[in-house]
Amino acid sequence: MRIASSILLTLLVGSCHHNQNIEAFSVPSQSTSSCCNRSATSLHATVEKTALKAPSDIPDDDVPGMFEKYVQKTYGRYPLTIVSGKGCTLTDSNGKEYLDFVAGIATCILGHSNPALSSAVTSQINTVHHVSNLYLIPSQAKLAAWLAENSCADKVFFCNSGAEANEGAIKLARRHASKRGITDPVIVSAKQSFHGRTLAALSATGQPKYHDGFTYGGEMVKGFEYVEYNNVEDLKQVVKKINDNPEDLEKQGRKRGLAAILLEPLQGEGGIIPGKKDFFAAARQLCDDCGALLMCDEVQVGMGRSGRLWGYENLDIEPDVFTSAKALGGGLPIGALMARGDAADVFVPGTHASTYGGNPLACSAGLAVAQYMSDHDILTNVKERGDQLSEGLKKLAEKYPKILAEVRGWGLLKGIKINDDAGVTAGELVGEAMAEGLLLVAAGPSVVRFVPPLIVSKEEINKALSIFECSIQKHS
Repeated sequence: MRIASSILLTLLVGSCHHNQNIEAFSVPSQSTSSCCNRSATSLHATVEKTALKAPSDIPDDDVPGMFEKYVQKTYGRYPLTIVSGKGCTLTDSNGKEYLDFVAGIATCILGHSNPALSSAVTSQINTVHHVSNLYLIPSQAKLAAWLAENSCADKVFFCNSGAEANEGAIKLARRHASKRGITDPVIVSAKQSFHGRTLAALSATGQPKYHDGFTYGGEMVKGFEYVEYNNVEDLKQVVKKINDNPEDLEKQGRKRGLAAILLEPLQGEGGIIPGKKDFFAAARQLCDDCGALLMCDEVQVGMGRSGRLWGYENLDIEPDVFTSAKALGGGLPIGALMARGDAADVFVPGTHASTYGGNPLACSAGLAVAQYMSDHDILTNVKERGDQLSEGLKKLAEKYPKILAEVRGWGLLKGIKINDDAGVTAGELVGEAMAEGLLLVAAGPSVVRFVPPLIVSKEEINKALSIFECSIQKHS
């Protein structure tokens, strides 16, 4: 029956197309509609109905078992099932509460079940949640305006994630370089950086362990060079080498040159390492000297986590391009690629796009986050609570010097280094803190990261420090 139906479908559709030359996006004629209607009527009598298994028919009493059976193992997950949250507190399936200092990895900056965010998203999904970027979307325009008015950007491109935003930045840099006559564009990024999991963003990530298994002939996407973060001389030497066009390329009519320098204002996955002003000033000057773009990856540090809206504001420079995601939607998927000057006009219709990017639902979340930050002076809270967290961690480092070392970071993106001979790893301390009711996240094997919601209170900071100390005491 299925074979016969397939043959009938082919014959009928072929007949319909033979009689009417239908083009994509055109309005069908009356005769075309008649042909297709006849086809549909015939098919109704011959195609077997396939019954779907409804989600309600699938047992969900064994969540770990379902993960084991159905979900690809791209994460090393803790045996913890979160079922609800409020403010800075999460509750698991056993009713145990946790103080959340992970915030979805620097994402849920307004905490959980924030009334303003919930209201905005509920209202939007009951109005219109998605339309194509073929049409004007008011909330997208307003969020773009808010981002531009509160940064050095002139224009914004919306997407769905940090990796997509960085992938877009890489494309933008290459196209910008092409307009400058460069056929072999090179982007410089930093060792120990992290820019996302898509192929070009992963190629920009200066950590070989993430490249394993994804190369072609032993190489990732070509056109990337890496320098030591905060090392001015290394940066200058690499840029000089890039801009010195090899003779063999010149003979082929090709030109190698610096397309962009892509840097995190603060390296997050690399161990919570803030950028230095002289390094970023040198990067800015090197780009200015040859017409390349300075690009900042603000995916983790941006949207207020550093105590300033953007991480680059701590470094006394302005990038040509910068990216955002994570906190931008307060936990709803949204990313943004922002640019100024001629970089803002590199993309034209047909050169870059996103189906979901900047849709009404995502932008309503972004606007709710932006409004809440403005109404509640969130940046002041970040500075005050960040200082409190730093002081508390420094006191613990002084009290337990055999285990804890330096405290580093900005605002509410803080890390504390675990000594190499401490006898315990950052991951182990994270696990022990979890058992005591505090959620933390490691940043590499030797740094414990603290990234709470930006609404965190003085009392919650003190509670987190107390629980963390209990975990340390087990090893002192």
